[in-house]
Amino acid sequence: MPRLILLNKPYGVLSQFTDHRSEGMRDTLSNYIDMPGFYPAGRLDRDSEGLLLLTDDGRLQARIADPKFKMPKTYLVQVEGDVGNVALEALRKGVRLNDGLTLPAKAKRIDPPPLWPRDPPVRFRKTVPDSWIELTIREGRNRQVRRMTAAVGHPTLRLVRWSVGGWTLDGVAPGQWRLLRV
Repeated sequence: MPRLILLNKPYGVLSQFTDHRSEGMRDTLSNYIDMPGFYPAGRLDRDSEGLLLLTDDGRLQARIADPKFKMPKTYLVQVEGDVGNVALEALRKGVRLNDGLTLPAKAKRIDPPPLWPRDPPVRFRKTVPDSWIELTIREGRNRQVRRMTAAVGHPTLRLVRWSVGGWTLDGVAPGQWRLLRV
């Protein structure tokens, strides 16, 4: 029976077990998970936080990570500026990026979620407001959410992946993980 790890990846951690570029100076998954035979099903950028799935089953890994299955991924995104209906509607229709038009996303403005403090904290600027959106996409392009929010005029300040498919971060603290049988 395949096993799945739900890791709440902290900010600054690489989505791999080794760091080949800086001689081990950056945190990797090996700083958090000591379970042989598990591999990430997808990626989460170093400067993003939240749900990273790892599995010991190649078929399950492909099902989660392969874009052809279009598994929904939901992000809680703190953005610069006061997000309005025009920006949200653009995200819902699809945004033109340098690698083409994105698929339509689910996008809504939300109240600031009760998340853990980020280390280091997001920079605060008195003169520039920020807001939060919940964004669900079914693709996995490189830095896609950041590029989408920037394309609609609201650069991302903090990005937390909350769910992938039916799996969520609910009850998993930063740097902690939960093991499931699938």
